[in-house]
Amino acid sequence: MDAFFISVEERDDPSLRGKPAAVCGSLSRSVVTSANYEARPFGIRAGMPVQEAKRRCPPLILVEGDHSKYTETSARIFSIMKDYTPLVEVASIDEAYLDVTQSQLLFKSALHIAQSIKERIREKERLTCSIGVAPNKLLAKLGSRLQKPDGLVIIEKEKVEEILKDLPVSSLHGIGPKLEEALKSIGISTCGQLGKVHVSFLKKRFGVIGERLQEMGLGLDDSPVVPFDEEEDAKSISHSVTLEEDTSDSNLLRKVLLQLSERVSRRMRKDGFYGRRVVLTVRYSDFYTFSKQKALSRWINSGNEIFREALEIFESLPHPKPIRLL
Repeated sequence: MDAFFISVEERDDPSLRGKPAAVCGSLSRSVVTSANYEARPFGIRAGMPVQEAKRRCPPLILVEGDHSKYTETSARIFSIMKDYTPLVEVASIDEAYLDVTQSQLLFKSALHIAQSIKERIREKERLTCSIGVAPNKLLAKLGSRLQKPDGLVIIEKEKVEEILKDLPVSSLHGIGPKLEEALKSIGISTCGQLGKVHVSFLKKRFGVIGERLQEMGLGLDDSPVVPFDEEEDAKSISHSVTLEEDTSDSNLLRKVLLQLSERVSRRMRKDGFYGRRVVLTVRYSDFYTFSKQKALSRWINSGNEIFREALEIFESLPHPKPIRLL
């Protein structure tokens, strides 16, 4: 969805349209959770403290978020998607992956499905969304980002190399600011360059994620679309910890992540469980809480593997405030 939270607010209060506006956790002391496209030229982005946002854009209109309203809207939108395929993986409240491989005979083509979904969301919810149609999840996510808002981008398999050649590595989902800077420090700024670097070099520099980085540079991704319904009866195992003091110390936070990964792994091995989805939840000093998940193509239960995936998620996120809970 396009700027989902604030778009819902604009739908319900048309007076916000055409003006810089943002949703935040509270009107006094919180962070921006969603900014409209009029606010973005001022540098307003999700995770920015509201005081900083107002400093950058004094006329910015702040709207206190209504999570129940967003959840209800989101559920209706996901229901529309399930009319086209049962293979709908909910990635977050405003994002999903669909596998329409087996649906194209019924609905003509993937392009037709995407156009129909956009039309129905616009008609029923008065909202816009951006869709990427591609051979895998990595490229579909990329496509959805290329023409926001209200975009529809098709990435065909035979054109992947051409599209990625000069595209900044930051365009790829999973490469955050820190990883982007690390890649730039060794002369890698485009996806084309990343795909040409030897795996052994990337592994030596970045450890276990080196191989995955090269695959991303080549536009490869074998992670499946995992429907929520498929996992409803599955067991989940989790651990969390509230830190003694709010902190931005990356070394300390990595140690905490490792400890949590080992605790989860110990329980999984004890009960003979394996999993293929890692979810990381971060709560900041202002109590804003954010979760991000990653579906894997393989089943895992070792502490090191869980830690690697959790760390990759952690490092792909901006952390605007000290962290209170992991």
